[in-house]
Amino acid sequence: MATVTVGTARVHYDVEGSGDGPALLLVHGTGSGGAVINWGQTAPRFTGDRRVVTLDLSGADRTVDDGGPLTVEALAAQVAAVIEDAGTGPVDLLGFSMGAPVAATVAALRPELVERLVLVAGWAYTDGDEYLRNLFTLWQRLGEFDPAGFGRSVTMTGFSRGFLNSIGRESVEALVPNMPPTPGTLRHVALDLTVDIRDLLPRIEAETLVVGGTRDITVPVENSRELHAAIARSTYAEIDAGHVMFFEKEDEFVKTVTEFLGS
Repeated sequence: MATVTVGTARVHYDVEGSGDGPALLLVHGTGSGGAVINWGQTAPRFTGDRRVVTLDLSGADRTVDDGGPLTVEALAAQVAAVIEDAGTGPVDLLGFSMGAPVAATVAALRPELVERLVLVAGWAYTDGDEYLRNLFTLWQRLGEFDPAGFGRSVTMTGFSRGFLNSIGRESVEALVPNMPPTPGTLRHVALDLTVDIRDLLPRIEAETLVVGGTRDITVPVENSRELHAAIARSTYAEIDAGHVMFFEKEDEFVKTVTEFLGS
């Protein structure tokens, strides 16, 4: 465990594994559980011959800051600082959901820090997408007035219908508390409503893989297709799963990413 100071934030990060090739840095999505909730199960799958870095962005429980509003650029600066502090750069950089626009911003503004880029279930622009704007606004309302409803909403949209039915009611009920509407989570949701990285996408120089989930009803797959179209050196893959595809189709997700990274 290590920390690096970025502005008012003490950013927590971990480095696991070994190897001489580019490290893989995983950027989590919305939720104060941060890296542990997103990557606790999947990150070890990548550590066979490389170092894997996970960090907790502001809003996550293990990173402490002033509690103010978040921006994509500020979180991108935290990722860049972790790369520099860990001494692992340039890295292969993977961002999931909210972490995708953050990772894309790092690649656009700090190209010397990014070897290859992977954007999973991401999007470029919220305000012009009425589905995304309304979903994130609903999350804000549920987080304020109906915390239990918030948990059910993010579970229902985070996983595909087929996956939820396959694991059964007891397991579904166990998922519901995984992303409570803590102040940190709601800071992330507020950020989700402001995302607009359209001007940065043409500046990305790194070879990029964009991965969409065909059954994603948090960030519908069309958003991933639009990211791919806007990034010149990108390839595209789809996984037949919901938003949290690395839970639903972990083997396929790992295979898709590792084949692109050449490891």
